[in-house]
Amino acid sequence: MKSSLVDKTDRAILTLLQQNAEKPIAEIAEQVGLTVTPCWRRIQKLEERGIISKRVTLLQGRALGLTMTVFVQVKAGRHDGKWLESFAKHAASFDEVVECYRMSGEYDYLLKVLVTDMDCFDHFYKRLVNGLEFSDVTSSFAMEQIKYTTALPLNHL
Repeated sequence: MKSSLVDKTDRAILTLLQQNAEKPIAEIAEQVGLTVTPCWRRIQKLEERGIISKRVTLLQGRALGLTMTVFVQVKAGRHDGKWLESFAKHAASFDEVVECYRMSGEYDYLLKVLVTDMDCFDHFYKRLVNGLEFSDVTSSFAMEQIKYTTALPLNHL
């Protein structure tokens, strides 16, 4: 089923921007068959509609010494609004947590954590579990990253 969120030209623009947000508008316009002004207007509309939320620089964690990726699964200590809100704020307060999800299934939360080594993870873990009641916390260490992308799939559009 095709979505009416964006048309074929918007999809092409989004694909190019996901590959390189610094690509000059003139190059994007040429590649999608527009002149610069209409292309820029489309990008502005995509931003206004919240389809493009921001443009960032992606860093290579390994090059910065962040060589350990850990997935931390958490079972809530209680299932009430106060605990859930407290945990969400607590988890979001750590720089090491780069992604955090509330999940269905056996565990309530999944955190993706980037650290330099086991000592750094141990320090993080002790701060994570301090002050909140948990039913269970378990960690899995990524041995190899098979795929990583920040580009969203657009084929459904």
